[in-house]
Amino acid sequence: MTVAPLFASPLAGLFLTLGAYKLALTINRRCHSHPLTNPLMLSVLMLMGVLLAFHIDYRQYRDGAQIIHLMLGPVTVALAIPLYQQFTRLKRAAKPLMITLLAGSVLGIVSAAGLGALAGLPKPVVLSLAARSITTPIAMGVAQSIGGVPELAAAFVIVSGIFGAVVLKPLLYRLGFKQDMVFGLATGIAAHGIGTARAMAMSETAGAFAGLAMGLNGLISAVLIPVLTALWR
Repeated sequence: MTVAPLFASPLAGLFLTLGAYKLALTINRRCHSHPLTNPLMLSVLMLMGVLLAFHIDYRQYRDGAQIIHLMLGPVTVALAIPLYQQFTRLKRAAKPLMITLLAGSVLGIVSAAGLGALAGLPKPVVLSLAARSITTPIAMGVAQSIGGVPELAAAFVIVSGIFGAVVLKPLLYRLGFKQDMVFGLATGIAAHGIGTARAMAMSETAGAFAGLAMGLNGLISAVLIPVLTALWR
């Protein structure tokens, strides 16, 4: 069975995406925000199921949902608002923030690439894994510049973001770290944009620190990854 002709409309992909996310949000609320019902994860699985079940070409779906991609830039810039509102706390925590960001960036790069190398993965895959902890546009550019595969890097980023958004909060709570600032920093470093969206849903403070961590981690990693991969070679 195919409903591909229905996707001739440029808005079909948009409505399908919004419908899947709305349904995922409803499920998440009814399950009292259980980590395994993360709205983004559920909506991605729903969309994959629909595309596969009805033989809808991904490019056709992507063209219809392009407006969502275009909104990523303005939404990212809008993160400056909660950052400004938390500016006093950011200044007080400037030193530990930078130490945490630097350590998190290095650990994210080395752990991903190192485990990939130990598993015997091909070198382009390992180089693509090195960029998995930074936001998608930066990760794709960095992966291409060091000999990785941009498409693989984007896939690793998305999987890492969803995984981080699902497991970070219960993991940190289990370890006794319940402050919004700590959750925001950890989420922004490890789960980039997807995790930042999760932090924003938790609180404005968590969202502000996640946005800061995501942006600075992207900047630091864009410099560190080429240096570290050059030393590895």
